[in-house]
Amino acid sequence: MAGAPKARLILASASPRRRDLLAAIGLPPDEIIPTDIDETPRKDEVPAALALRLSQEKAAACTAEGFVLAADTVVGVGRRILPKAETRGEAESCLRLMSGRAHQVITGVCVRAPDGRTASRAVMTRVRMKRLSEREIADYLASGEWQGKAGGYGIQGRAGVFILSLNGSYTGVVGLPVYETKALLDGLGYQPEGPAGD
Repeated sequence: MAGAPKARLILASASPRRRDLLAAIGLPPDEIIPTDIDETPRKDEVPAALALRLSQEKAAACTAEGFVLAADTVVGVGRRILPKAETRGEAESCLRLMSGRAHQVITGVCVRAPDGRTASRAVMTRVRMKRLSEREIADYLASGEWQGKAGGYGIQGRAGVFILSLNGSYTGVVGLPVYETKALLDGLGYQPEGPAGD
């Protein structure tokens, strides 16, 4: 007797890093449907609350049928929320603020099941960056790697050499905490397609 058809996994994000992380743990998305929402922080909103809210709103905005997975990464220094750098000036300000001190990277993850149930959580990682020289800042800005990245850097690229220590989820800093994401999917009953003949 044939089993129930496999539920589709929809990634509500255009991030190639999130897609690659899912594929690396054997959960490649069946479809990628980015959602477009207003990501402006609310008055007095702290970084963790913003990351969680945005992931939930992105999941809600996706109308596709299946298991919808949405995420949002926010970088904070204390209660201050750093931007997703769109200009060189924004990226430079972020790097100078984080240079020689610790910051937090919070990725909110939300999963919506086909029956409408949702589960979400915010995963916080504490990251300490070395004191950056003027040359290091200039070279990184010239690379263009900072564009569109929370806090103006990507740990999986050239900025990896700036990181002294990390306490938490490395993949969460990249953009999707895979342990917690798998746990949310499991909790809502997502079953990836098994080997042929199952």
